[in-house]
Amino acid sequence: MAMGDIAFNLLIFFVILARAQDDSHLQWEPAKAVEIENSGVAKASIVIDIENKYYLNGNNVGIVQLAPAIKALLANAPAGDRVVLLKVHKDAPAMFFEPAIEAISEAGGDLVHILEQAQ
Repeated sequence: MAMGDIAFNLLIFFVILARAQDDSHLQWEPAKAVEIENSGVAKASIVIDIENKYYLNGNNVGIVQLAPAIKALLANAPAGDRVVLLKVHKDAPAMFFEPAIEAISEAGGDLVHILEQAQ
C-alpha cells in the first residue's frame, strides 16, 4: 500500500514540475497594449522571434509544418481547451504573423496573442 502512495506522489510531483512549452531561449519582444487579460493554460505556444523564425513549443518549424503540428498537439481536445499562444516580436511584419494566424485557425485552435502591458 505504501509503495502505491509513493508512486502516486512522485507522479503528481513530476506532472507539476514538467514544462511542455520551454521557449525561454528564444529572443522576442512583445507588442504593448493598454488593456490586457490573463489567457489561462495553453496546449501550444508559437513564437515568431527577432529573426522572423517560427517556433512551436520551442522547436523550430517551417510555416508549412505549422498547421499539421498544431493539429496534432490539439488532437481531441474539447472546445475551450484548444488555446494556442501566439508570441510575435513587436517588429515582425504582417507577412510573417498572418500565416501563423491562418495555421492556428486551420488547426482549430483558439488564438491568444501575447502582449505586454503598456505603461
